[in-house]
Amino acid sequence: MSNNVNNIVIGHVESAIFGDNSGIVNQGRSQPVAGSSQQYQHALIGQTGNLIQLLQPILDTSHTRNRETSPPNSACFPGTRRNVIRRIVTWADSTLLWNTHVLWLYGYVGCGKSAIALSIALKYERRQRLVGSFFFFRNTGDRGRMTRFATTLACQLAAAIPEAATFIENAVKAEPGLLSSNLVAQLRRLLYEPFRLAAKRGRLLKTSFLKGPFLIVIDGLDECEDRQEVQTFIDDMLEFFKKNPLVPLRFLITSRVEQHIQRHLENGQVRLENLVNHCTRDDIYAFIHTCFEEEKKRNAVIKAYIKKHGDWPTKGDKDQLVNYIGGSFFFASALFKYIIDPTNKQSTPMDRLPHTLSMNPDLDTLYANTLSRSQHLPYFSEIVSTLALLFKPLPIVGIAELLGIEAFEVVRVLVNLQAIIHIPDTDDLPVTMCHESLRDFLTTGTRSGVYFVSPLYHLKLSFDYFSLNLELPRDSSRRPSGLPRFCMQRCRDHSNEFLNAGSEQDFFAELNQLSYLPHRLSSYHLFSLTRVFFWIFGTDSHQKPQQVLQPLNECIESLALALECDSAPDKWLCTQMSEFGRFVGGPNPKEDVYCLEVDQEHAAKLQRNVERIETAIIAKCPDGLSESPTGNIDHFAGRHWFLDIWTPIEAYRFFEWINGHVQAGVKLSGPDVIHNFELCITRGDGLRNRRITISRSM
Repeated sequence: MSNNVNNIVIGHVESAIFGDNSGIVNQGRSQPVAGSSQQYQHALIGQTGNLIQLLQPILDTSHTRNRETSPPNSACFPGTRRNVIRRIVTWADSTLLWNTHVLWLYGYVGCGKSAIALSIALKYERRQRLVGSFFFFRNTGDRGRMTRFATTLACQLAAAIPEAATFIENAVKAEPGLLSSNLVAQLRRLLYEPFRLAAKRGRLLKTSFLKGPFLIVIDGLDECEDRQEVQTFIDDMLEFFKKNPLVPLRFLITSRVEQHIQRHLENGQVRLENLVNHCTRDDIYAFIHTCFEEEKKRNAVIKAYIKKHGDWPTKGDKDQLVNYIGGSFFFASALFKYIIDPTNKQSTPMDRLPHTLSMNPDLDTLYANTLSRSQHLPYFSEIVSTLALLFKPLPIVGIAELLGIEAFEVVRVLVNLQAIIHIPDTDDLPVTMCHESLRDFLTTGTRSGVYFVSPLYHLKLSFDYFSLNLELPRDSSRRPSGLPRFCMQRCRDHSNEFLNAGSEQDFFAELNQLSYLPHRLSSYHLFSLTRVFFWIFGTDSHQKPQQVLQPLNECIESLALALECDSAPDKWLCTQMSEFGRFVGGPNPKEDVYCLEVDQEHAAKLQRNVERIETAIIAKCPDGLSESPTGNIDHFAGRHWFLDIWTPIEAYRFFEWINGHVQAGVKLSGPDVIHNFELCITRGDGLRNRRITISRSM
């Protein structure tokens, strides 16, 4: 075994949670070491003044990150992975001209890729030959994107090899637009070229000649959401090495086998290592044996059983379990926690071991069996759905505050799920999944069945963040729960995800479901107003309703209800609706045309709702109607040319203007006559050139 593994003592493992992710033990908080974000920030400021501030790297994506707050939380279990680590080290140390510059370590979910990447990064950091590392992770903002990939590695390069810092700074100064340029330009100017030039210096030449090449570790490339950029990165990296075959630099890349990665890495320039070929039975047995030995020291029930019946589990039991597990360390870890689970008072570990061996040997069965333990509890569906769809994990109190429930209700659900969900020891750390495959399971209906988390739940999360934004105090920048002062970015993100997944019918069906939350009724009506308003009239909504009358009436009625059920609506009535969140993304067309098919019944409903709004405003905030209407018979113009920054009062004036045209058009007709109106919003070339007109079609 490599030195770094032999130096891990069992005493450290004993206080850890076995196998939090990918095979392996939770090593707790990472302490700042050479190359950590704190140290390379200090080094860079000393070298180039403001390079850190200029490049804005991600500080929690390297091997030195705090793995409790920034998954994956994994490390190689003592005494395992010797063969594959030895093969990677032999490749990385080789200076032979025909040696490949890139090694792709691939394998299925839970076979320990991230743990091996961590071990290799730590080893080469101690050898002072690690340029940098980047551990991708989905649903964590920039850690799941290529947006700051190049700048983050450039900062790590400057810290590891100070000679490169000057070249990086010169590149940024020479090209003012570089930091907003494409990925290829950033990688070449900020990473490849600075390393190549620095490698020609005496110290680096000596190091690479005597000790071997330098290394960059990229883990979880399949976790990156920018698939096209991933392919671009691979192609450009291989092109760089083709043009510079003597450069003393190696890339270790780990990922699952995804088509967009596989077809670009499977060529003669890349060494391929299938981790499945290195998941030995002995490694799994060593892991299982040590886990049970440690548990026997502290579990009174197991001690009592052994005293009467002899050793448990027997070697035969462990052999059966190892055969059942196959080669997945994560599966082994999850099964061990399922068997030992101290929260399960209905059975003992001795009962659960044979039951485990009777299950279908796959993660889906394990996930379903574990989730079933909390399925009957209140808020189970809401809590699990929230964990599956959050863009960034929250601590227990944050989840409770977001859902509007008590923290103990979150704990009651999660405590039964510790085989698959990591619950931190302190309130300020986020709840995370032991492995991303759980999210895949929950969001794939054909696999999860009754536990399926629909993407339509994004609208509920959007509403939860919207409600919190109204409730959060304006005089504090952060909450103890980890929720931001203003939650509208998350509100918008979840709204957009919902619109991408749902239809017009889904929109109204899901919106109606939210009305059954009495503790947030006022927030619901205001949410409904802004969501529908920006869906219809926002310049950048993803899709428009086919017929605008129903959503328009819904929008107007929502404003009436919000005013009627809120005792103090003045706190939001004159607030720009953009502060409540709007849909973002998409084109900004020159003209939007909306069709309204109106009969007398619909016109009467429109009139009633407009009158309800006026009555409520006069009763509760009479100053709100102090200004005269801004529309006339020809066109309407609010105080602001951008609908995004209209207030609810301006929206009311807009509704009042539309209603006036509708009532005039249907006044003399019979009850069954349908009148067609066209509402046209035209945008000129200038920022202030907006014209809103309405006309009746003949």
